[in-house]
Amino acid sequence: MMKRYGLLLLLLLSIVVFAQETQKKLVYKLNIKQDISPGTRRQVAQAFEAADSLKADIFLIHMNTYGGTVVDADSIRTMILQSKIPVYVFIDNNAASAGALISIACDRIYMRPGGSIGAATVVNQTGAAMPDKYQSYMRSTMRSTAEAHGKDTVITAGNDTIIKWFRDPKIAEAMVDERIFIEGISDTGNVLTFTPMEAMENGYCEGIAESVDEVLHQEGVEDYTLVEYEPSWLERIIGFLVHPMVSGLLIMAIIGGIYFEMQTPGIGFPLGIAVLAAIVYFAPLYLEGLAAHWEIAVFIVGVILVAIEIFALPGFGVAGALGVLLMFAGLVLSLIDNIHFDFEGVEMRRVGVAITTVVLGVFGGFIISLYLGRKMFTAEKGMFKNFALNTVQHANEGYISIEPAMLALTGKSGTAQTVLRPGGKVLIDAEVYDAVAETGFIDRGEKVVVTRVEATQIYVEREEGNS
Repeated sequence: MMKRYGLLLLLLLSIVVFAQETQKKLVYKLNIKQDISPGTRRQVAQAFEAADSLKADIFLIHMNTYGGTVVDADSIRTMILQSKIPVYVFIDNNAASAGALISIACDRIYMRPGGSIGAATVVNQTGAAMPDKYQSYMRSTMRSTAEAHGKDTVITAGNDTIIKWFRDPKIAEAMVDERIFIEGISDTGNVLTFTPMEAMENGYCEGIAESVDEVLHQEGVEDYTLVEYEPSWLERIIGFLVHPMVSGLLIMAIIGGIYFEMQTPGIGFPLGIAVLAAIVYFAPLYLEGLAAHWEIAVFIVGVILVAIEIFALPGFGVAGALGVLLMFAGLVLSLIDNIHFDFEGVEMRRVGVAITTVVLGVFGGFIISLYLGRKMFTAEKGMFKNFALNTVQHANEGYISIEPAMLALTGKSGTAQTVLRPGGKVLIDAEVYDAVAETGFIDRGEKVVVTRVEATQIYVEREEGNS
């Protein structure tokens, strides 16, 4: 009998332990502690995908941001509103502008003492407010985000019907537009920003906490496993490659590769370096949302025009100049967050940094190419001296670039076969040669005399006594 009771007790304990294990929550945490950017949007998407695969019970955003790009914040907001996993946000000091939009989209909001949420007016990078078309879009987005959390219909004792929003859309709109007046909450002339206590009083904060642990404790989550999102190696590489210094070095590699390719016959290793550097330059900027398709196309068209100028057209003319201009424009524009040619809201400092990066990269690449070209290919002890022909063939040693028979024409007389203006053809000893008149024009049929022969070119003048 005792043995049977022991087995029953063991079974009950196993059930209790299993029940406790199944009650343990999985919390997936994502840090947003930087300006909202295309990189942030990608990381949020990756974090939601990971949380779904792990079947997380709670998705928690640990936030401290002053804002960022509205487009990316709107994408993050949409991901949060469509998430099947409850999304909490812990505002660790700041949730301004784009950060406020993301926070309002979350199911639960917690704030650290001394924190703030609001000030969602759309501004450029200098802090100046954007035109009303941008503000109108942001007002609508903030309202719809607040409305997404629903409302209650309350009937008072006097049979009055009152709509009570979980998060008042009017308050969300007042965080964008200083003209909105809400009695006891927002005065006209001031964009609305809440402290933690004010946010709690007006339905924009569920509690005040000092840490993530305290947030979960207030939500009644005591037994949980915390998994934190870590950026992938690709995200880290992209962040490294978009640094202005690295971009400048890649531009040097592009210019250097093109220069060395022009110095060597055929298509070879230098061109491969230039192409690889161009891919590494544009790819992370494209993923970050800075370099658009058309900006990359502008650079490629510029390269093609320069190639046509070098290999198909003599001299350096319109095609070459336009090609260089397009290459420069493509490199610069890919570093600037503009929509086509709309630079409204783009800080001039950012434009200056982009232009400086490209100018220094191009100039540095050209100078280094000249230096390395001399060191590696022309120096007697250069690393690649055997790849270059450095032997000098002196004329006094019998090395000449023309046939000796051509040199024998000097002093001989002939007849102009065509008009020499100054170039044309002459007949000498029953042979027709290309010739250039030393002075003036010589008409067809006039007698000429060869004055000199240089580099396979015959120079003539009128023969004395010829009229």
